[in-house]
Amino acid sequence: MSDSHEPPAPSSDEPAPTTPGPASATPESSTPEPTSEPTPEPVPGQTGALPGADAKPAFGKPTTQDVTSGFVTGLFSIPEGMAYASIGGFAAPLGLWSGVVPTIVGSVFARTVLMVTTLTSAIALSSQSILAAAGLKPTDLGGLATLTLLVGVVMLVMGLLKLGSVMSFVSTAVMTGFTAGIALQIIAGVIKDATGYTPTRHNTIAKFVDAFAHLGDWRGPTVVVALATVGVWFVFKLIKPLESYATLIALLVVSVVCAIVKPDVELVKDIAAIPRSLPPFSLPDLGAVPALASGAIAIALVGLAQAAGIGAAVANPDGSRPDASKDFTAQGLANIAGGFFSALPTGGSLSRTGVGTSAGAKTRWSGIFAGVWLALLVLAVGPIAGEIPMAVIGGLLLVIGGELIAGRLRDIKLVLRTSVLSSVAMVITFLATTQLPLQDAIFIGAGLSILLYAVAASRKGKLFELIPDGAGGWRIEDAPKAIPSGRTTVLHYAGGSFFAEVNRLEDEWPDPRDAHDAALVLSLRGSAGIPSATFLKAFERAAVKLREHNVRLILCGVPDELLAVMRRVGTLAVLGEDSVVTETAVLMESVETAYARAEQWRARGATGPAL
Repeated sequence: MSDSHEPPAPSSDEPAPTTPGPASATPESSTPEPTSEPTPEPVPGQTGALPGADAKPAFGKPTTQDVTSGFVTGLFSIPEGMAYASIGGFAAPLGLWSGVVPTIVGSVFARTVLMVTTLTSAIALSSQSILAAAGLKPTDLGGLATLTLLVGVVMLVMGLLKLGSVMSFVSTAVMTGFTAGIALQIIAGVIKDATGYTPTRHNTIAKFVDAFAHLGDWRGPTVVVALATVGVWFVFKLIKPLESYATLIALLVVSVVCAIVKPDVELVKDIAAIPRSLPPFSLPDLGAVPALASGAIAIALVGLAQAAGIGAAVANPDGSRPDASKDFTAQGLANIAGGFFSALPTGGSLSRTGVGTSAGAKTRWSGIFAGVWLALLVLAVGPIAGEIPMAVIGGLLLVIGGELIAGRLRDIKLVLRTSVLSSVAMVITFLATTQLPLQDAIFIGAGLSILLYAVAASRKGKLFELIPDGAGGWRIEDAPKAIPSGRTTVLHYAGGSFFAEVNRLEDEWPDPRDAHDAALVLSLRGSAGIPSATFLKAFERAAVKLREHNVRLILCGVPDELLAVMRRVGTLAVLGEDSVVTETAVLMESVETAYARAEQWRARGATGPAL
């Protein structure tokens, strides 16, 4: 039921662009391009969803299953919403109201139609940290409204700018470290509720040390109720038909028993009364905008990363394609609306999305009904929720933290086995999450993800040799160490024209010093769409060096955009107009044209332009 393991879900720890290996590096094939795309295979785990499908999800009509699943999700939102609000030190009603207006609005506009937008554990903790850094208290409703609105504006802008692809730059290594740190923070944050002892230390790890150093100060009734909650949850988790409702059952069973036995434990109503009312209207405190602006960006990144993970994991029932940017827009609107109705910042919740889908959700109406049902339930039984022991909430949060860690064990092992760099990034993000304010940890993690990408991209660029096989095709081999004499050598560059690749590629460039009667063709098709100034200067240096040894360089497969840049910055003047062959719609045509041009130049005695 955890939310913080809702990652953007990149498929690798270093999300670099895919670079063809020796078996797939050929930029162009002698086989003509097909006139139409083949039908893509369904994505595993996404029945009926085709990655290339252009269909947009229809709004649909509500079904009986949507009404039922919405009721289950709304009921489930009572304990989870209260628990997550408690994580951040917020009043319990705020957790409930965060599941009303934002959930309804998010479900109306989401492209991932079954996604439920509401408060999550990571967002609750991040909000607490950012408010504290701004000098605001969790009870400052004006500050909360401002933060929620700012988060919504950031999400909306990112959605309108179609920045959904940005989340693919948050690596699994970083998200794993962040989630593990969040899990530890959740558990540390409920030590008081689960034991009755309030740690005096503020550092996450130090809280555990402090708590276990004062075992004698733990309150017996509180510990018993918390452990009983975990025990009941565990029993019902083992019963397959009731697995999805284990949290709700544990909440109800232990709370009812406590109402009968009346142990000496703190109740929810001792912290804040739960009114029998709809979410009250709230106005933002515009004076808090400067202090909360950067923190809002951090929360938006967390919420969007979680939503991106849901979009990748939960297929639309009608087979329509999810769209991360449209989901960003939907969550932005949900937060803007929620900010005026006493909601905390919200994002895609994997736990409540999972509850809804397991209960039979069919359309976006399930999420809409979830928000409506929650509002009706609060109106009907709101004050009764005040009788829930805080030790029960603490026990449920221990479960949530444990599930977060258990859900990430496979990813932790994967990262540790992938590379040293990924492992270091994971550990640094974990330590930052447990030792620093969460907004700082989020930005550190994002920076590490970019660093991982840059390092991976700088390693991917490679040169391959393409050799005519005599039958109209081309054979792929490793690039030669030196340029052979008496023939035209064809190389293909496979990479992203990333500036960090240049030094290594220049080291791999074939040595022209002993070559005579030689020409060199360099294919760039599909590999140099975003040229850097460093890369263009490398072309110029290569041309000059080859010319010094009377070796002709011809570039082929050059996109029109790249040609325009080369002409604008003067690179084309250095290479020569006749030394560039643009890409065409026919596969291998530019390579064969450039090869023929180079051979003509050699046949004329390696002098003059290669026409």
